[in-house]
Amino acid sequence: MSQFSGKISGGGFDELILPRLGFDRPNVTQGPAFGVDVSVVDIGSGMGLAMTSDPLSLIPSLGLAESAWLSVHLMANDMATTGHSPMYAQMVLNLPTTLTSRDLTTYWEYVHRYCKTIGVAITGGHTGSIEGQNSTIAGGGTMLLTAPLNEILISSSAKLGDVVIVTKECALSAAAILALSFPRTVNDRLGKEAYDQCSELFYQTSSLPDGITAAATGEASAMHDVTEGGVLGAVYEMAVASGLGVSIYNESLPVGHAQQQVAGLFGIDQRSCIGAGSMVIAAKRGGEGKVLNALSAKNIKATVIGEFTEKAAGRSLITAGQKEELPYYEKDPYWAAFFRALKLGWK
Repeated sequence: MSQFSGKISGGGFDELILPRLGFDRPNVTQGPAFGVDVSVVDIGSGMGLAMTSDPLSLIPSLGLAESAWLSVHLMANDMATTGHSPMYAQMVLNLPTTLTSRDLTTYWEYVHRYCKTIGVAITGGHTGSIEGQNSTIAGGGTMLLTAPLNEILISSSAKLGDVVIVTKECALSAAAILALSFPRTVNDRLGKEAYDQCSELFYQTSSLPDGITAAATGEASAMHDVTEGGVLGAVYEMAVASGLGVSIYNESLPVGHAQQQVAGLFGIDQRSCIGAGSMVIAAKRGGEGKVLNALSAKNIKATVIGEFTEKAAGRSLITAGQKEELPYYEKDPYWAAFFRALKLGWK
């Protein structure tokens, strides 16, 4: 697997990772699994410890403040799927030797600010530089929280008949990052309005308010944040993790015009590329209105896009009444598009 090809394939995960999970502790109530955002440990007295890990971003073309935002909020988005806010974080920084002390200070100041704003204490980690480190990944982090065990939601808990809701729109982060990373190209080819609209999407890439708000209604069975694979990938993963089928209505998918333009320019499908900031919610049938109203009260757009079905019914995308298999891509097209643009010299 190449350095920039995204997450390990499902087959590689099943064959390499899952059979080798160290010591078997029975209080691990949710370990690593396809389509599951967090791990959960029963720590006694009815309490659970939820954890998630993600890479830390350091994208020079994007900016230090923006990279820090992604580093913090992509982990926080995973935590939001539990229905609770993250509390603690461990950060491992493997930095390029070209990063100056001034830039590191700036980057870390923003990491500190963003964590403080959402109530996360940084409790430790590791900081160092590595010769030859030139990727857009600057290490990794883990966020943790404690909450009553029976109140921690996981993405594998969707139920038959649950309604599928997605917040905001498809391709929020992909469109925003591509526009901010290649501003001259996007401005020249799509115009200033499209560039400005995508740039404004960047700070919508937190789905923490979405998850907390939906969970508070008591009508959410499960949630999955939208990352690699986009909205369709998140729905597929959630269905597989929950052992269910799913029907998604293509015409109902919320797609913004600016995202469509940027996705077209970079040759990717906005439904299937990184969409951090959106949350897929499995809402109890009959309770979806309560979830939609609660999100609307927080000015969070939300749309019903389908329902979970029997596993035997399959996982379908329905377009103009025609049913096809719900697409799922092992590799998110965003990565290839980003590095192709770099090779082409797009600015």
